[in-house]
Amino acid sequence: MTTTELAKSFEPHALEQSIYASWERSGYFEPSGIGDGYCIVIPPPNVTGSLHMGHAFQDTIMDALARYHRMQGRNTLWQPGTDHAGIATQMVVERQLERDGLTRHDLGREAFIERIWQWKKESGGTISRQLRRMGASLAWSRERFTMDEDLSSAVREVFVRLYEEDLIYRGKRLVNWDPILHTAVSDLEVVSEEESGHLWHIRYPLMSSDGHVVVATTRPETLLGDAAVAVHPEDPRYHALIGQAVELPLTGREIPIVADDYVDREFGTGCLKITPAHDFNDYEVGQRHGLPLINVLDHSAAIDLPTSPYHGLDRYVAREKIVSDLETQGLIEKIDEHRMMVPRGDRSNAVVEPYLTDQWFVRAAPLAAPAIRAVEDGRIRFVPDNWQRTYFEWMRNIQDWCISRQIWWGHRIPAWYDQDGNFFVARTEEEATAQARAHHGHDTTLHQDEDVLDTWFSSALWPFSTLGWPEQTPTLKALYPTNVLVTGFDIIFFWVARMIMFGIKFTGEVPFHDVYVHGLVRDAAGQKMSKSKGNVLDPLDLIDGIGLEELVKTRTSGLMQPQMAQQIEKTTRRQFPDGIASYGTDALRFTFASLATQGRDIRFDFGRIEGFRNFCNKLWNATRFVIINTEGHDPGAQRATDLDSPERWILARLNSVTGEVIASTEQYRLDLVCQTLHSFVWDEYCSWYLEIAKIRLAN
Repeated sequence: MTTTELAKSFEPHALEQSIYASWERSGYFEPSGIGDGYCIVIPPPNVTGSLHMGHAFQDTIMDALARYHRMQGRNTLWQPGTDHAGIATQMVVERQLERDGLTRHDLGREAFIERIWQWKKESGGTISRQLRRMGASLAWSRERFTMDEDLSSAVREVFVRLYEEDLIYRGKRLVNWDPILHTAVSDLEVVSEEESGHLWHIRYPLMSSDGHVVVATTRPETLLGDAAVAVHPEDPRYHALIGQAVELPLTGREIPIVADDYVDREFGTGCLKITPAHDFNDYEVGQRHGLPLINVLDHSAAIDLPTSPYHGLDRYVAREKIVSDLETQGLIEKIDEHRMMVPRGDRSNAVVEPYLTDQWFVRAAPLAAPAIRAVEDGRIRFVPDNWQRTYFEWMRNIQDWCISRQIWWGHRIPAWYDQDGNFFVARTEEEATAQARAHHGHDTTLHQDEDVLDTWFSSALWPFSTLGWPEQTPTLKALYPTNVLVTGFDIIFFWVARMIMFGIKFTGEVPFHDVYVHGLVRDAAGQKMSKSKGNVLDPLDLIDGIGLEELVKTRTSGLMQPQMAQQIEKTTRRQFPDGIASYGTDALRFTFASLATQGRDIRFDFGRIEGFRNFCNKLWNATRFVIINTEGHDPGAQRATDLDSPERWILARLNSVTGEVIASTEQYRLDLVCQTLHSFVWDEYCSWYLEIAKIRLAN
């Protein structure tokens, strides 16, 4: 390169995208096929998504590791891909239909799914383009999507094998139910926050006398499904009542008083209503005491008791009517103000109900045992190692996993039903038909299960399905197990643990050797970045810059709480009176790497990225200086023995720095890599060696 090719000032926009395109065209990101294997699979972002600061942070870490091992001569694959994101994607397309006055039911299942595929084709590549803008050296020719046919085939294969080993079953259990989306949702999709409510103290008349017990509850509408009243076995206030019965208000039903250690004697009156069909803890109490499961809600969270005067009422309308009727009958002792945790669906914001319904489940405990041993014996290492305690705590208390979802977009459950309700689990409809023929002795009409699998089910196969499993492909043989998984701590339970369970089960080997757990990216004040707080930063805005008015528009549009818009606009105008300057990709990436201290949440402040923008400029100017003064010469032609003291000193320091960088990278300490490089370039190479060179050149 000559000075005519190198501009006088560092302007990243003039370089970054064209250089990246050249790298990609030249195949520099593809596995070389030579040397020891090194593989990282990207945690697949939602196809609906766009790049946020958390993505940019972890992608910087993964890219640094991939480039490092590529430079070491290893056969390196950084595997790209996106997740079909069942509920999120379906919601995006359903909202489009709503604008046209339509629902998915107006289209029908096949046409709706085709509409989603069309949306993906037109709009689903946003995050892949943004990753390129971040300079991510992913092997794009191998990009995968969790709904690709071969990955879908792997999903069916896993489902069928688990079912054949009795590790998948269908049963009626309590699940998190979203009454707006009409589907079960995972714990990860439920956000619980403290809200103001009430604690109703209700009199339950004793059947044996004129007395009563007082039960405190935050949910009087579920009283209709009560199966017992529970007290603590060592609570002297109620010891004489254990084994007696009460009349359930408004119903006339008789229910028992039972003793159970679950009861908190200090909460309310120490008497607890037990509603096994509408509370996860009550369900466990009910199982211990053989109590009936009485479901009082329908799939929209309205009362579903045809003989009840409350039938058909929304749960909150029913609450008001039930409380009013209890007051009329003199059965309300008192009502207290009460702060409580309320679970809401992260997509719909609806209050989630524990709901009794038929679902498909994975028996988790038999899969968890070998996954626990893999961490205990060191085949998998958590970095930092304190996260293994979190992993063990969850895995040793693991519950069966509800894997069915009542939506249309996703991997459809590979089970077919006959008219009698018998079902046949198979890889294809033809296999299911053959099973049904063998069962009945003749052909019969079958229909496939309407439900789809939890998105996390297909994601659990990601490290090996993307490499070709169940086929024993050359890539799978060369690069599995993968080397490291880079992820946030918030999905250790929901993704990491399940990948380990499925990886060991279906390949006989762990899916990765290291799990590097990074912290959350927070704002400069240490607050979690969220749309509702108006403190979200778009990494591309930091790279390319954004004007104030456009920034305000971005931060105040699409809010879950529109009333926050005015405050968010005010804060944004105060913090960014001139908008956000353009810093370029390298400055942003170096900032993220410098903050990659193990396991800690990081505070992103603009002083740091400004400083690293200056560092990039320093590197640029140093490069221009060298090129200007070495044009027409071959600096490498000089023998080491002919070098003067400054050259011998800087080369010695370079060797030392190289060793430090290698050691820190191997330990996943990119923050130390940045410190070492910054100190060497700025304080030694530029401030000393180049200054000495300038004097010598002038003479």
